[in-house]
Amino acid sequence: MKRLLWVTCAALFSLSVQANVLTPDQLLERIRSEKNTEEQLMQEREQRFLASRNQQAQLLADAKKALVQQESRAAALKSTFTANEQELADQEQLLKQQVGDLGELFAVVRQSAGDLAGQWRSSLLNVQFPQRVEQLDRLSKSRVLPSAAQVESFWLTVLEDMIATGRVERVAAPVIGADGQRQTQDVFRVGPFSAYSEQAFLTFSEGDNAYRALPKQPSAIGQVKQWIGSNDAVVMIPLDPTRGALIEQLQRQPSVLDRLKQGGLVGWVIVALGVFGFALAAWRLLGLMQVLGSVRAQMRNLSQPNSNNPLGRVLSVLGPNPQLSDLETLELKLDEAVMQEVPQLEKGQGLLKLLAAVAPLLGLLGTVTGMIITFQAITQSGGGDSRLMADGISQALVTTVEGLVVAIPLLFLHSILSARSKTVVQLLEQQCVGLLALHMTGSKRSE
Repeated sequence: MKRLLWVTCAALFSLSVQANVLTPDQLLERIRSEKNTEEQLMQEREQRFLASRNQQAQLLADAKKALVQQESRAAALKSTFTANEQELADQEQLLKQQVGDLGELFAVVRQSAGDLAGQWRSSLLNVQFPQRVEQLDRLSKSRVLPSAAQVESFWLTVLEDMIATGRVERVAAPVIGADGQRQTQDVFRVGPFSAYSEQAFLTFSEGDNAYRALPKQPSAIGQVKQWIGSNDAVVMIPLDPTRGALIEQLQRQPSVLDRLKQGGLVGWVIVALGVFGFALAAWRLLGLMQVLGSVRAQMRNLSQPNSNNPLGRVLSVLGPNPQLSDLETLELKLDEAVMQEVPQLEKGQGLLKLLAAVAPLLGLLGTVTGMIITFQAITQSGGGDSRLMADGISQALVTTVEGLVVAIPLLFLHSILSARSKTVVQLLEQQCVGLLALHMTGSKRSE
């Protein structure tokens, strides 16, 4: 089988070789044909190259021509630009010569507009003229010379402010109440100084472009209400000449309750002791006044002792028929009766004296605790912010003041009570001595 295959392949190869074999004439003819074809192709390529070269030469010539034209145009434009620059410089110089002092005037106008905008930014008149501050800002920040219309508008704005400054008007304007609600109300405005509603003093809120009711109303609001309802030609009303600064300072002024809160726990203890001490002193003072009155009434009727007063109780010790044979015993009984009345008369004075002594000590305790709080704030913040130390300093000072305010009146009250009680005791002793003298002489009791 393999031999048959090899024989077949050899036969086919010999046939193909015989088929590709050319004669010398055929080979020569083929060579000539191929040479002619190559020459024709070379000629066509040469023609194309020559045509392309001529085209590139034409393009180069056109480009050079355009370059010459552009260079000529650039020279002309440069000459024009130089002439325009010179013309512009000449015109600016001419403008400066023609403007003259107007340039300085416009500078003054811009500066004045900026100054007025800063002054009017918190003015009460901005509610009635809401756009004037914005107009002044635009004029002051303008980079070009203002026109005649702008200068005239600026003059009219200043004139409007001057007229409104001298007026007392009633206008309908937005008012933000203490609860934050915005309502349109009747507002009474006195120039740019003060504004009032029927219930409150008002200030200007710049962000809201409206009036705002003060959270703390000064005590003079009653005068404002009288002025609103009055028909008199001349009325006295409270006025803030600082255009709101004084009112703002009054808002920061703490009330009595705020001061008490600044004292902290020690301060409230001092206040409680003070209230208790004053109540005790008032109670004992009233009691001594009643006792003194009853004793003086008894002195007018010594013959009929009454047990509702110390003198009557002392006199009742003698009885209707005293034993005159033993005057020493009778004197001792009277002294004992007087001594029994003394504690009742001096009741509460020891406690009142103790409170007067404790109050400044508690104030000193509050001072020490306040300084401790202050030093802690300094340690934490490094002393850079004084507001962090305000609580401690306030407590230190307020408690000291509270202690002194409580102690000083209590000392005076204790002195008054002591003097009153001694007066009653002296009256009792005086009457006892007088009675003994009467009995020793054998006289009867008389008024």
